[in-house]
Amino acid sequence: MISSIRSDALVETAQTQIPAEVRKARMSDIAPLLELINGYAARGIMLPRTEFELSEGMRDFVVAESEGRLVGCGALHFYSPTTGEVRSLAVAESAKTHGVGRRVIEAIIEEAFEYSLDAIFVFTYVPEFFRKMGFGEVERGALPLKAWKDCLRCPKFQGCDEIAMMRVLRPEHWATSSQKWGNIPSASEGTEHVALPIIRSQ
Repeated sequence: MISSIRSDALVETAQTQIPAEVRKARMSDIAPLLELINGYAARGIMLPRTEFELSEGMRDFVVAESEGRLVGCGALHFYSPTTGEVRSLAVAESAKTHGVGRRVIEAIIEEAFEYSLDAIFVFTYVPEFFRKMGFGEVERGALPLKAWKDCLRCPKFQGCDEIAMMRVLRPEHWATSSQKWGNIPSASEGTEHVALPIIRSQ
């Protein structure tokens, strides 16, 4: 899995934010999603996606739209009745540093709460940001095996340097879960939610 946004997307101020609507993706978004994701894939930053793959997973996606143009996307992919992965997070070059990625992530977290997930995880190159969003680092080997399905297609599979992180959403459920993924802080344990931009995994 390869992230699309690096540290250059981590500078945000109120003055730099652009108006953007974050919403669930529609089938009419496939073409601009392909352009955004495969533009990064051509540079070795994300895994390429086909029209069929996006059609199949369209219900996982949220998109950010500004002035009629798709400027960001992200997906919440379910792995079990209690866990999901934040994936395919990408922000158009012209929209970086303007808070688009943060808003996409916030929408994904809100959706995870709506589905009563106990926890969500992500593979990332920018752990600082996700710590501010309530995530904590975990051992990659502790993640469910099916989370590695896409990794087999990744050119970095034999030498992956992404960091696995998790956010616990329902600590009271997680504490009694049979899954033990390490000592992960929940958002209520002193994490400060800061309005900055983002990264992603895939």
